Amino acid sequence: MSVILPAVRGALRLQGEVAFTVPDPDLGLGLHAGEPTPAGCHRPWATWTDLADLLGAHLLTPERAEAGRVTVRLRTWGAVPDPDAAGYSPAGGWGRVNKLEDPVFLATFIEALRRVNPPPSGRVLALGVNAGHELDALALAFPGQALQVTGVDLDSGALRAAQARFPAATFLQQDVNVLPPDLGRFDLVLALSLLQSPGVTQDVLLSALRRHHLSSSGGLILGYPNARYRDGTLSYGARLRNFARPDLSLLAADVTNARRGLQKHGFKVFVTGKYEVLLTAIPAQSRTPLNLEL
Repeated sequence: MSVILPAVRGALRLQGEVAFTVPDPDLGLGLHAGEPTPAGCHRPWATWTDLADLLGAHLLTPERAEAGRVTVRLRTWGAVPDPDAAGYSPAGGWGRVNKLEDPVFLATFIEALRRVNPPPSGRVLALGVNAGHELDALALAFPGQALQVTGVDLDSGALRAAQARFPAATFLQQDVNVLPPDLGRFDLVLALSLLQSPGVTQDVLLSALRRHHLSSSGGLILGYPNARYRDGTLSYGARLRNFARPDLSLLAADVTNARRGLQKHGFKVFVTGKYEVLLTAIPAQSRTPLNLEL
């Protein structure tokens, strides 16, 4: 790999696309990357998807080559704006993104929802709800339950889209930093891809939620982005401004601080996920439900 990586990077920079043959990963199932096979050095398909992501390229459909080998082709991502380049309005590029199509997010989000396990007809508060795509997971996690959903966002267009998707829910155009006192208390609070937004101070918001808007048996699910979308591809790793490569230091610090703060105030905390790290907090005395899988 120490030879392949720089060679493929150089070819992509010069030509934008590169093809090379490798031992068929299917014929080496059970082997570790780097172990020998009759066709050469084995590497699983995940190696090539990781290489493509690392080098900013699409992994195209492989083709059969000579016996025991396949042709791998990579093509550099197109020079197109990220879907959030113009903000998070559903009328822009962000409206094309559906996180529930990421199997890791879908599985870990369903598990997180079932850990909190709001009661039938329980109240759900979704902060930074945008167009409400992630709310589809509630019906998957709790089929047949009529949860009472309140969504909060600043974008009026997003709220109109959310209201059209969930006509029975309540949506408020509101700054999450100044939630109205009469909003009441909730059995589940969601804050996905919100806490690292400009103008949001995590500790202050979480404190307000605990003191004023979370029921005594309620839980929280906090989402921290650990990826970005490039030319339709979900690329791993949180990015700091002006950093060329992912740097997880801020994400790790925010997750750690939230975890410590919630544990200090009587919650047990679970941290899961990949492209979006999910922190799930439930009261320490609560019994964690079983059968969490979708």
